[in-house]
Amino acid sequence: MKENRTLMQYFEWYIRPEDKLWKKTEERAKEIKEAGITDVWLPPAYKGAGGNQDAGYSCYDLYDLGEFNQKGSIETKYGTKDEYIRAIEELHKNNIKVYADIVLNHKIGADEHETVYAREEEHQNRNIDTTLPTKISAWTKYNFTSRNNKYSDFKWNYKHFNGTDWDESGRKNGIFRFSGKHWDQNVDKENGNYDYLMGADVDFNNPDVVEELKKWGKWYIEFTNVDSFRLDAVKHIKSDFMADWIKTMKQIKPIECVGEYWNRNIDILKHYIEKTESLIPLFDVPLHYNLYEASNANGNYDMARIFDNTLVKENPELAVTFVDNHDTEPNQALFSWVAEWFKPLAYALILLRKQGMPCVFYGDYYGIPSHNIEPMREKLECLIKARKKFAYGEQIDYLDDCNIIAWVRTGDEEHKNSGLITIMSDEAGGSKTINVGERLSNAVFYDYTGNVKEKVYVDKDGNGIFYCNGGSVSVWVKQGNEDLFDID
Repeated sequence: MKENRTLMQYFEWYIRPEDKLWKKTEERAKEIKEAGITDVWLPPAYKGAGGNQDAGYSCYDLYDLGEFNQKGSIETKYGTKDEYIRAIEELHKNNIKVYADIVLNHKIGADEHETVYAREEEHQNRNIDTTLPTKISAWTKYNFTSRNNKYSDFKWNYKHFNGTDWDESGRKNGIFRFSGKHWDQNVDKENGNYDYLMGADVDFNNPDVVEELKKWGKWYIEFTNVDSFRLDAVKHIKSDFMADWIKTMKQIKPIECVGEYWNRNIDILKHYIEKTESLIPLFDVPLHYNLYEASNANGNYDMARIFDNTLVKENPELAVTFVDNHDTEPNQALFSWVAEWFKPLAYALILLRKQGMPCVFYGDYYGIPSHNIEPMREKLECLIKARKKFAYGEQIDYLDDCNIIAWVRTGDEEHKNSGLITIMSDEAGGSKTINVGERLSNAVFYDYTGNVKEKVYVDKDGNGIFYCNGGSVSVWVKQGNEDLFDID
């Protein structure tokens, strides 16, 4: 029997090295599966410039998965190579697919600097030079001495990059484009050209770089046995390279992926999907911002338009929906934290509808102790289980009110007792008269969340009046399903 898939981002930014994430993941694999999670996205597993204090996005050595004494430690922030492999194996034993976080755009933490000619660029328009070619000292030599050529003998130098952000000789920060190099095209147009993000910017026009990254991808898939990739910062990487790289990976294994293209403009996301031949689903950033704004509108958001200009509405087959992630957490660069009161509504909007692949955030599920954010595990587990058990069949929308919206999932033959009615309000509580369809007619319903205690009776024609409390969500399922979740 085919069940709905649910992805979990299994980390948050402020996890500490002493939390031993890889060990914790292995220990919790069975628990994660029983909660209804089918796919897990793990953080970058390779050594970052900050060693075991680095979240992995300041990428130093793609081949060091916590095996070599580099950057002050053998282990990464999350543990050792063997612990990572064991975590993947245990997730697989529990029939959970694994997404590996892949950072290809840049490298940070070079072993040596070297002299190179470069032009400085305007920060707000990278198409404009502010200096003539000048000698700078760039941190671009990566020798990986401690690894001693294990897995790969490829050494990086300035020829493999387009530019950098630091001149060691002048002790100056800036955006420096190396002479003879050009920022890649087919990237985001913010700042004129958003190829450059941070560190030493990888040159995807260099054939040696392209070949090495394909070799690395093949090694990574075969060495770790991951099922999927989460592709970091794809707006900064030329789209034709990314499409070609994914095609090459799919020849090795039928790998899945999702790309992080951080832009709330739906037309830009659709253009990227077109340029990458629909090979790379994207996180639905526009939906995240709709949820964020609704949660901070004090009941004045038009809930009937919550899906307007979102990827899940425009291209649902290539949308991965989410509420928050490691970048939107407090004190992060893309801080846009969805208010706590609205989180159950937001998760119902991504978990209980037909469209999109939903992603649950570790920081919501387990909390963020460093910022006194309490776990929402019980509430989220209820919604995840509702997705797993009931969210099947056709969808009938009642997105027809600025505050109270609802939808029906009519259920199907394959999933016994499936079907549900979700109703929510961002302001005062209330009700809707809803026709649930023939499959769910002539039945008694109760609120699976336990938020509303009364029962609802649906007549033989499928009509019933369903309720929700103010600033709350209720999920109505047929009576007789009480044993599937502990209701207070």
